Amino acid sequence: MARQQHRLSALKVAKLTKPGLYGDGGGLTLQITTTGAKSWLFRYMVAGKPFGMGLGPTHTVSLTEARQKVLEGRKLLLDGVNPLVAKKQNRIDAALVAAKMMSFDQCAKAYILAHKASWKNAKHGDQWTNTLNTYASPVFGNLPVAVIDTGLVMKCLAPIWERKTETASRVRGRIESVLGWATTSGYRTGENPARWKGHLQNLLATISKSSRIKNHPSLPWQRISEFLSGLRTREGVSPRAVEFTVLTACRSGEVRGARWTEFDMASKIWTIPAKRMKAGREHQVPLSDAALALLKLIPRNSGAMDTDLVFAGTKGQPMSDMSMTSVIRRMNIDDKKIWVDANGKDITVHGFRSTFRMWAGETTNYPREVAEHALAHQLPDAVERAYQRGSQFAKRTALMADWAAYCSTVPPNATVMPIRGAA
Repeated sequence: MARQQHRLSALKVAKLTKPGLYGDGGGLTLQITTTGAKSWLFRYMVAGKPFGMGLGPTHTVSLTEARQKVLEGRKLLLDGVNPLVAKKQNRIDAALVAAKMMSFDQCAKAYILAHKASWKNAKHGDQWTNTLNTYASPVFGNLPVAVIDTGLVMKCLAPIWERKTETASRVRGRIESVLGWATTSGYRTGENPARWKGHLQNLLATISKSSRIKNHPSLPWQRISEFLSGLRTREGVSPRAVEFTVLTACRSGEVRGARWTEFDMASKIWTIPAKRMKAGREHQVPLSDAALALLKLIPRNSGAMDTDLVFAGTKGQPMSDMSMTSVIRRMNIDDKKIWVDANGKDITVHGFRSTFRMWAGETTNYPREVAEHALAHQLPDAVERAYQRGSQFAKRTALMADWAAYCSTVPPNATVMPIRGAA
């Protein structure tokens, strides 16, 4: 019986060259083709029907290995399973697993694509892409999202946590969101290794938000009239956009996206829709006489692709953030770098909001909440927000008028030329 089961030997398999089928017993068969290729077959019957399943070439699968594969196949037959059908099903299952396997970079791309419609602008999506490409992708971007663990997340965050804490905090949150999307989509299981509470907070130092917020360099409020005096000598749409930003104390993005349909000139109100506000709430800006006068200087529909834009860029498209920044940079070059903050750093467009806030706090008697409403800030205290539901619009109107008047005062270092009478 043993001879019937193991009729072949490794030596015999090596020496056989004549094309044909050579049985080893138990269904294992050596197949030699007319070209001399040798391979193993498992031949069996199911319900009176013959089947043949390839087990691989002899140069890859040894005689011992072939016998083991046949043994496994015969066990399947005892359980009523056709080995060939089982083999095909295993291939299908493997293909499904491969199809479901996604890398972290693929999941990140899918997450951004799924959520970009809810983000206010394309710049936000670019920030997601750039930060993940810079810090996460080099560590585990090409790895299957299912294998990303705490160690890999720490490898990404630890080098920048204390050096670039604000950036690292955003990267951690974005990794957590991508991994959360992957879990919900069925590409991974288990806890999120990028979660903070009760997990990464045990491994990374907790750095207060206030210590990692970097303020935008701002011009001291005492010099704002001097700055505007120089700014008003410059021609072009970009300097007017910067001037309008100063007079309204708004964010540069709100000004660059301003549309004529948002302005009620008669009522002196600029209504910024919620979708363009950082807090997602509609904001009404009282316009001073100086702000209105500036708007009247800007020609409407002057070659802009979007004819409703107030401050259109050079090619008729929405103005870029760099267009406004370049105005200040050119002024610093022409004026030998005098437009700097108290620490000698070049001022920014966003910094004018701080200039306005410092002026309001240092030189006026307007309540704090009036200045905060003017900046479209949410009051920090929840109880205070509950009772302070108004927009303080009447008081803000007076505040913005006073601000415009202060901005237009004669600079203390201005040269006054006497008017000469007729000879």
